[in-house]
Amino acid sequence: MGIIRTEGYLMATQADLDAARAALNKLLTGQSVVQVQHDNYSATYKPADAAKLRAYIADLESQLGLTTRSRRGPAGVTG
Repeated sequence: MGIIRTEGYLMATQADLDAARAALNKLLTGQSVVQVQHDNYSATYKPADAAKLRAYIADLESQLGLTTRSRRGPAGVTG
């Protein structure tokens, strides 16, 4: 799958998202360092950077239109 460009902006692909999710899984299951690449960009993450990697994944999901609204808790009953 190729890179999608919108008005000169480099968009994510499903492969980018899959790679980022796999990297997060490796960090969470004990690998000490992972590297993620997106086009000409490369980033190295350590376990302490898991929150940054989650933010990157959220950004990719947003670019791909895969974000879900945060769910509200149950409605309270007043009366």
